[in-house]
Amino acid sequence: MRKYLAMMCSTALAVSMSVGAAETLYVGGSGGSTEKLFKETIIPAFEAKTGAKVVYVSGNSTDILAKLQAQKGKQEISVALIDDGPMYQAIGQGLCTKVDDAGSIKELYPNARMVGDKSVGIGFIATGLAYNKDIFAKNGWKAPTSWNDLTDPKYKGKVVIPPITNGYGLLTLVMMARLNGGGEANIDPGFEVMTKKVAPNVLAWEPSPGKMAQMMQTGEGALVVWGNGRVQAVVDQGAPVEFVYPKEGAVVIMVAGCVVEGAPQAKLGQQFLQHVVAASTQAQMAEALGWGPVNSTSKIAPDVAKKVVFGPDKVKALISPNYEIINAKRADWTNRWNRAVEK
Repeated sequence: MRKYLAMMCSTALAVSMSVGAAETLYVGGSGGSTEKLFKETIIPAFEAKTGAKVVYVSGNSTDILAKLQAQKGKQEISVALIDDGPMYQAIGQGLCTKVDDAGSIKELYPNARMVGDKSVGIGFIATGLAYNKDIFAKNGWKAPTSWNDLTDPKYKGKVVIPPITNGYGLLTLVMMARLNGGGEANIDPGFEVMTKKVAPNVLAWEPSPGKMAQMMQTGEGALVVWGNGRVQAVVDQGAPVEFVYPKEGAVVIMVAGCVVEGAPQAKLGQQFLQHVVAASTQAQMAEALGWGPVNSTSKIAPDVAKKVVFGPDKVKALISPNYEIINAKRADWTNRWNRAVEK
């Protein structure tokens, strides 16, 4: 009996030690459908594979970046999943460590590898145009094909663009500069066109995704600048809306991931990042979130492939903005936008 009790105690202690030894990884990322997918599918698969526990900390990109800044030197979050603009800020502030060139990281498209290898994209989103087909048909308008369509006076009061504080408004400014002899390093032509030709057509500078979707459904916003994933969600609700890749190119917004510098579970963080960009995980994200796979070996269903940025040709055609210049100038551009464009 004593031998049996001793054996039982030994087993219980071993289990207790095993449970106590399990590592806990804190991952910061956005809420909503992204949080749902990670908590219900992506994280459980990683936990089963590694025996680790993952705690998902939800917040928008600005929130997560602020947490990393506040906790610098005593980080709690080990992996950050945020938009590429704020991610470049995080890299510039020394908040991200180098990504291990191992496992599925080696399978990424070149433009998913961010400058300096301190972060990688985990999903492609195309920024382009979308239009309400019923309103266009009613007015006898042809489908839009170019960023320059935003300047056409016939769309006066029918254009909706998010503000510069939103990535979509910012990238509209950048494209207007690029198409008119400037670019990130010379933004003046962009402001000239936005102020004199685009702004007069704009019904609203709408920051709310819910309100934007509603305006597209009703046709109040007949022509908008938005991401392909957002537009697809409106289409899935039955709205007569279609996304357009402008002939000059759609601008990429990447959701990006990095292992935090000084993270408490850095090795596990690297493994988690590899899990997120693995071909099978990328396929799940494409179907559930509308993000284009960054893994060149991902296989997805044909009906999903039509809705996302998929395949080498579409990926290669994406325009990558220069966030090193943008982030250095963003505050000045925002003040100028508020004075001259959105007034």
